[in-house]
Amino acid sequence: MARIIGITGGIASGKSTVTEFLRQQGYQVIDADQVVHELQEPGGRLYQALLSTFGPAILQEDGRLDRPKLGAMIFGNPELLAQSSQIQNQIIREDLAGRRDLLAETEDIFFMDLPLLFELQYEDWFDQIWLVDVTVETQLSRLMSRNALSQEEAEKRIAAQLSLREKRKRADVLIDNNGSLEATRQQIRDALQKLERR
Repeated sequence: MARIIGITGGIASGKSTVTEFLRQQGYQVIDADQVVHELQEPGGRLYQALLSTFGPAILQEDGRLDRPKLGAMIFGNPELLAQSSQIQNQIIREDLAGRRDLLAETEDIFFMDLPLLFELQYEDWFDQIWLVDVTVETQLSRLMSRNALSQEEAEKRIAAQLSLREKRKRADVLIDNNGSLEATRQQIRDALQKLERR
């Protein structure tokens, strides 16, 4: 029986640092954001669904999805956000379930990186949930520099997710990602050792 570990964290908490290290250690990681990008490519299931809901205004001139435009349209508009989320979540869940079931046939332990693991009720998919944890200050400054957002825009995006405090209560393992890269890696090594021993 494969053991499946869910990895989550707030926006800009450094989940990719953790998943990159896990891959280097030889583990398979399904990256939900990557899956979403693939599904949003022209011809993908999400692309078609979003186009039929929001119309061609969300496309760039080359026909690809204009993610910043779509983001600006739905963040800050609760109705549109809910509508967009509902359409996307069903398609994403089906696709992720297919990938999960395939890996479960070949791997003893594998990981799924799901930013909205708790918000979208994925808990029952996992044997263990790891939370990549940072302070709100770290999260804000990383998000502002990474996405070139104003403080207000960054705060709005953070507020759209379940608070890290709430996520901490529901996670099995906390990976503190406020410090150095090596400190984070050591915590991952420790968590892996415990996992391998179980």
